[in-house]
Amino acid sequence: MNVSEKHAFRFSESFFGRVAMSFSLNSWSFVFLFMTLTALAIIGKPSVAAVVYRPSPWALAHATFYGDETASETMGGACGYGNLFSNGYGIDTAALSTTLFNNGFACGTCYQIKCVKSPWCYSGVQFTTVTATNLCPPNWAKDTNNGGWCNPPRVHFDMSKPAFMKIAQWKAGIVPIMYRRVPCIRRGGLRFYFQGNGYWLLVYVMNVGGGGDIAKMWVKGSKTRWISMSHNWGASYQAFATLTGQSLSFKITSYTSKETIICWNVAPANWNVGLTYKSNVNFH
Repeated sequence: MNVSEKHAFRFSESFFGRVAMSFSLNSWSFVFLFMTLTALAIIGKPSVAAVVYRPSPWALAHATFYGDETASETMGGACGYGNLFSNGYGIDTAALSTTLFNNGFACGTCYQIKCVKSPWCYSGVQFTTVTATNLCPPNWAKDTNNGGWCNPPRVHFDMSKPAFMKIAQWKAGIVPIMYRRVPCIRRGGLRFYFQGNGYWLLVYVMNVGGGGDIAKMWVKGSKTRWISMSHNWGASYQAFATLTGQSLSFKITSYTSKETIICWNVAPANWNVGLTYKSNVNFH
């Protein structure tokens, strides 16, 4: 087609027809119009934004600490995260009272904590951020206000000593605090640590961003449908199924935001227990 040739186009009563009506366009103009209309159609499509967890209001509680400056006694814990250093949680952690722990559904949640109304508070320190990795069990032999700090219905944080020392002098023993839930900022995707055997898969889910917590979980082998996993304890979920020799994908719903994400092909077909597998997706 000669570039100088012109073609008249008349569309129907549609919007784009009225825009283009009575225009004489050469072939290059037609290409430009086509690209423009395509772009407008794409822009007009609705997009789905990821759910973003927002901080909660500040509330009053108290905090103590356990262990020493090395935080070695915080390793392991009721959430099942094992070595907190190698699994990305470090020393800024806390054990939650039963009221907060919520039967393990609070594992992985993050909190900002600031010392208030105590001469032991460090001045000029706004707050420190900790991750829930353990349970502070009740001590029924002591009064709730005199040693039984984690007895229900008390809201209490038993922090690692290094974390506690960021907000107050350790000699205080216990200090009043203000706390709030905040989004967990994690690098990379969810991590899955496998335990179990050929007929029972136990998975510890770590490095959870956003609300930090998990409500429901499913596993899918390359030869199976989605299989619902039951909550075992802490941050672990289990499936009684034969999944050996299959690549594994996981579907996870956040306890707080209710958002569901899918981690496709997390583990290869030759996966094994005792290993950690990483995904490339996370909550926000």
